[in-house]
Amino acid sequence: MAPDPTHDLKNHVYALVATVGRALGNGHRLELLELLAQCERPVEDLAREAGLSVANTSQHLQVMRRAGLVTARRDGVRIYYRLANDAAAGLWRTLRQFAERELPEIDRIVTTYARSRESLEPIGLGELRRRLGEGDIVLLDVRPALEFEAGHIPGARSIPVDELPERLDELPAGQEIAAYCRGRYCVFADDAVRLLRANGFRARRAEADVPTWRASSAP
Repeated sequence: MAPDPTHDLKNHVYALVATVGRALGNGHRLELLELLAQCERPVEDLAREAGLSVANTSQHLQVMRRAGLVTARRDGVRIYYRLANDAAAGLWRTLRQFAERELPEIDRIVTTYARSRESLEPIGLGELRRRLGEGDIVLLDVRPALEFEAGHIPGARSIPVDELPERLDELPAGQEIAAYCRGRYCVFADDAVRLLRANGFRARRAEADVPTWRASSAP
């Protein structure tokens, strides 16, 4: 059979697309993607947040860079990484949702998460947006200050979860508080809500994060 140039071309395209799949085929890289969905970061900060060595983190980032998922810039001796575009964040979100739906073990873990959070009275995106518009709820961003400064939900105030015990007096005692963090797998907001309730505040966990807020076409 004569060679089919069209088929060879398709195979080459499939192979290129597969580089993105290989870049996503590592749990550490997915965690790095989620961190970069919050803000641009130097390699050293990403390594610390992900619990990896700087060398290992750099290798993972280079794989994702070759796949077009992240970009990098140099500032002096430091190299900063960021997501290439919003589509990269959407790709991670779609992959996560598909895995949660189709893989029973993930579903069990997520269900356990959900049950443990029921007592935190999660507040959904729609209700949160409505109540922020009405001004009857305080929205608390408990991520690190760097992430807040890079982008946050309008109207939120920043108190990182590790600073919250010393800054409780900055919060109104008579108003309900909704805390949010990096996303579905982040527990900063869970910890913040439990701390706030232990100190007499009315508090709930917001089922919102900056990438989800952006994806909903909100400001």
